[in-house]
Amino acid sequence: MKRTERRHLKENELANTLATAREFIEPRRKQITTLVVVIVLLVVAVLGITIFRQRTQSRGQDLLAQAMVALNARVIPATPGQTGDLPAGATFGATGTFATEEAKLNAALPKLKAAADAYPDSAAGITARYHMAGALAALGRYSEAVTEYDSVEKRAGRDSLYGRMARLGKADTQAKSGQLDAAINEWKDIAADAKADLPQDAILIELARAYAQKGNAAEAKKAFDEIVEKHPDSPYVPEARTELENLKS
Repeated sequence: MKRTERRHLKENELANTLATAREFIEPRRKQITTLVVVIVLLVVAVLGITIFRQRTQSRGQDLLAQAMVALNARVIPATPGQTGDLPAGATFGATGTFATEEAKLNAALPKLKAAADAYPDSAAGITARYHMAGALAALGRYSEAVTEYDSVEKRAGRDSLYGRMARLGKADTQAKSGQLDAAINEWKDIAADAKADLPQDAILIELARAYAQKGNAAEAKKAFDEIVEKHPDSPYVPEARTELENLKS
């Protein structure tokens, strides 16, 4: 076949293809135009959401970093003659230090709250709220701490890392505040949750301590016995054995 004939055949095929496409598009021009517009809008929306999330995460991380600087500051006892909650190191030119742990936590709390409230459902916001709950508990503001731990669990998800940590923090806070029944129920719930994937010996020792603090020797003995029998390599075994001896006496 000559080159000219092949070229004509290709031109005819192209013309037929274009004609077929035109016949398909013409009666559907409006629908196709609408579909293209919708696709473009979806792409723009996805890009906008992605950029917004990236900026949100960046701002949230910045706020969290500022809060953690205060939370991780050193505590240096005040020098003689120093008063108030000024940084203890101010007398010799140091920065980022506090005279007491209480002063440091009180300085960190507003920053943690700002980071937690600015982007509450972001990873940075959840992390900030978890540390805020811990700071509140350390300051003896137990009711507020429990509320924040509940919020962390709800926002992060019960089975997430911070959700599990929040449950542990809540139970510990309840025990420290004297809400022993609530703490015991929380520890038991955590121990029974196979999805929690937490060290059972650590949970059992807290449960046993709570029972002992409440004066329930029988249940405390059961928990201590379980540590000794089922977790012989646990670092809590010596304490469990000692407490069992105390309970016998």
